[in-house]
Amino acid sequence: MANPAVSIIIPVKPGGEVRALDGLRTVEYPDDSFEVLVAEGTCPSRQRNQAAKEARGTILYFLDDDSLVAPDVLQRIAPLYGNPAVAAVGGPSLTPEGEPPLRQAFGLALASPFGGGGVCNRYRRHGERRETGDHELILCNLSISAAAFTEMGGFDERLYPNEENELLVRMRRTGWKLIHDPALAVYRSQRPSLRAFVRQLFGYGRGRAQQILLGGGCGITTFVPVLFLLYLLSLPFLHLPVYYLPLLCYLVMGLFGAIHAAVVSGKTVPAFFLPLLFPILHLSYGVGLLYGFLAHGAGKRMRPCGAVNLRRVKAFGDGSDW
Repeated sequence: MANPAVSIIIPVKPGGEVRALDGLRTVEYPDDSFEVLVAEGTCPSRQRNQAAKEARGTILYFLDDDSLVAPDVLQRIAPLYGNPAVAAVGGPSLTPEGEPPLRQAFGLALASPFGGGGVCNRYRRHGERRETGDHELILCNLSISAAAFTEMGGFDERLYPNEENELLVRMRRTGWKLIHDPALAVYRSQRPSLRAFVRQLFGYGRGRAQQILLGGGCGITTFVPVLFLLYLLSLPFLHLPVYYLPLLCYLVMGLFGAIHAAVVSGKTVPAFFLPLLFPILHLSYGVGLLYGFLAHGAGKRMRPCGAVNLRRVKAFGDGSDW
């Protein structure tokens, strides 16, 4: 059986470094069966859409500019599209070994069921290959059937981030299957500072709110960080000691979450930061979600912006040094 053609699509800021190419050069897949397209611009959802229009593969594989793949990544992805009902296949984004302790802590916080909640499997290897929803798939490591992508109209360019979540929700509603494979992992560095981590989670919350307003799906757990934020803001006005019981429970759960992360990962020093990072993560996301509802609900929308400069770094059959 012939290998399906794969188009690897990587958005990058103008002049930005594409570290993902380092991993792709070691990919074990026939040269005549995959290509690599880099799309420079300032609106990632639009960059991905423009690259998809020029892609020649039957499978589109979206990476971020710093996603480092394993050599067998395409060999793992390709057979799963033998099922014509499968629209998307993806795996987790893991923190590289050797990262500084704070960055390791960011990864542990996101991968923790207490910290990351329903999306924690985007950041850890857990379980077996399975059919899933958008909560376990992440755009820095996501392949999509080109036919399904075209049929659904691609990413909504008003969204960034969360454009993949909105598309995947639409796909499931249409009857397509989504697959999460824990073994299909990429490695990406976490944010370099606490401030950058806060901005990241704020952006995730804002993007989720915009996705919901545009018709994307969500669960009740999406709103827990907002409820936690409102609860903390109300404490100065509540004078009975019993009102502090939920906060005490939260702090105890955070402590046990940190201990669990330390035991499972073996990373004791990074786990030391988690009792502080958990509330920072939840509150940053909650503030972003609330801001997203208020700002975008008032009519503010992200619009496509700027030109996209597309270059084919590797063409099908190009076995030269690219």
